[in-house]
Amino acid sequence: MKQNHSAEILCIGTEILMGNIVNTNAAYIAKELAVLGVNLYHQSVVGDNPVRLRKSLELAFSRADIVITTGGLGPTYDDLSKETIAAYFGRKLVLHQPSYNKLCAYFQRTGREMTENNKKQAFMPENCIVFDNPNGTAPGCCIQQDGKMLMMLPGPPREMKPMFDHWVVPILEKETGTRLFSKNLYFFGIGESSLESRLRELMEQSTNPTIAPYAKTGEVMLRVTANAENKEQAERLMAPVLVEINRQAGEFLYGIDVDDLQTAAVRMLCEKGLHAATAESCTGGLVSKRITDVSGSSEVFECGLCTYSNRMKENLLSVSAQTLEQYGAISAQTAAEMAAGVRRVSGAEIGVSVTGNAGPNASEGKEVGLVYVAVDSDWHKEVIELRLRRTDEDAREYIRWVASSNALNLILKTAKKFQKTLDK
Repeated sequence: MKQNHSAEILCIGTEILMGNIVNTNAAYIAKELAVLGVNLYHQSVVGDNPVRLRKSLELAFSRADIVITTGGLGPTYDDLSKETIAAYFGRKLVLHQPSYNKLCAYFQRTGREMTENNKKQAFMPENCIVFDNPNGTAPGCCIQQDGKMLMMLPGPPREMKPMFDHWVVPILEKETGTRLFSKNLYFFGIGESSLESRLRELMEQSTNPTIAPYAKTGEVMLRVTANAENKEQAERLMAPVLVEINRQAGEFLYGIDVDDLQTAAVRMLCEKGLHAATAESCTGGLVSKRITDVSGSSEVFECGLCTYSNRMKENLLSVSAQTLEQYGAISAQTAAEMAAGVRRVSGAEIGVSVTGNAGPNASEGKEVGLVYVAVDSDWHKEVIELRLRRTDEDAREYIRWVASSNALNLILKTAKKFQKTLDK
């Protein structure tokens, strides 16, 4: 096991500070550093000012042994990253002939004149490792000195990402000797606090692998991460923890390393050879949309009906007028008849429905956020009531999204039960 390193990301560019561009570089580098097992404790942004950049470098190296910079490598007068960083390390800028040759070839090929400020991109800090840039004109570099390491990368993401992958990753892999391997576990039907309460003792005791919860809209994700030399070793470390998580909260676990709830549902339908059909009111086709977002969903999904009005609920789904009059469109009874109706119309083995009030105003005297989701099949029938009242400006979309997630979860749950029924 080699040294544990700490890193800081320092993004350079006044345009980032001003909010003119979104800093996607930091997010990308942070994720990759996590995989490499490099501890990241700080991210910073500094404008194109040599004095402030120098101070930022001093601060970064006071708390990290690796600093990764992006930006400031262009040909214009305010691109001063190399000059400032070279001065910080007490190094001169010298002409890097291979970079200069490539620069000349580029301008000759494009028929453009290479001005003197373009030439400065070929000057690099002496005794550095130069990173070739096949996607642009500005090379990057690595400087190592007194136990510190600086990686200088260009700002444009289409140049930065491949340079990071090709040059930075191999260097850091040699430094760390290990990598982080993770599995993402997705839960539905339980809140973050409730899940953490169930697993708290396990989470506190687990150091390698670690367990970290992340809240999503209507869902919870647990990331189980092992620090290991290879994938096989990581799998062995994570295996008993995964078994214990499944023992304590498996009824809410819908997938491991699955893209999303709809992917899990489609995969389960494919595995069981089943078809699902949808009948939607307040979600306006969102359940169907999410299903058909999944590649291969045509094998298990043929029909989705958006019956927004009572007339369409009666005409297309055979919801009885008596049910609508007595209980209303927003009711458990209507939801059950909608699910059964779309199943008859489509011939699918599983029918799922959603009806409710997504707001912003009350409907039929029913409160905003009251939603009923139903599933109908030969082996499992269920209606659930949701109270999703929210007051923020995104309340309507939140209600529709969580309602659609519950419908997808019912499809998944019902498909899972299919084999159990046959085994009896």
